[in-house]
Amino acid sequence: MFRSALTHVMIFLASTVAAPGQAASRQIDGPVLAHLVKVVDGDTVLVEAMPWPDHKVSTYVRLRGIDAPELKSKCPTFRKAALRAKEELTDLMDGQDIVSLTAISGDKYFGRVVADLALQDGMRPAQHLLDEGLVEPYQGRSKSKRPCPND
Repeated sequence: MFRSALTHVMIFLASTVAAPGQAASRQIDGPVLAHLVKVVDGDTVLVEAMPWPDHKVSTYVRLRGIDAPELKSKCPTFRKAALRAKEELTDLMDGQDIVSLTAISGDKYFGRVVADLALQDGMRPAQHLLDEGLVEPYQGRSKSKRPCPND
């Protein structure tokens, strides 16, 4: 069991190392339990993953399948939408100490991973944010540029 967990962690760590601008192609099925540290924005959280006993790995996790508006957008409407998405994700995560990560892979930006995240009750925040219309579906390709709506 320990060797199996160690093997998964080694593959996981190797999968996060990719050429700049390229996503790693390997995926860890999980589940990997993680302690939620903070919500970064509407589609990213910081966690301390616990891949094997008494070891923690701090990493940013982009929620798979969604794209939230950017908090640093020049467009006031997009910034407001970004805050709403972050606040909703923060509310969903409130009181959640441990979350579960599955389908873990490297992201196109070094230093974070992409994963499906589930709360202890099985709820998937990414799907909730999509259902509420606070984020858009995202499959890891380039994003379409939208003009800023007139306020």
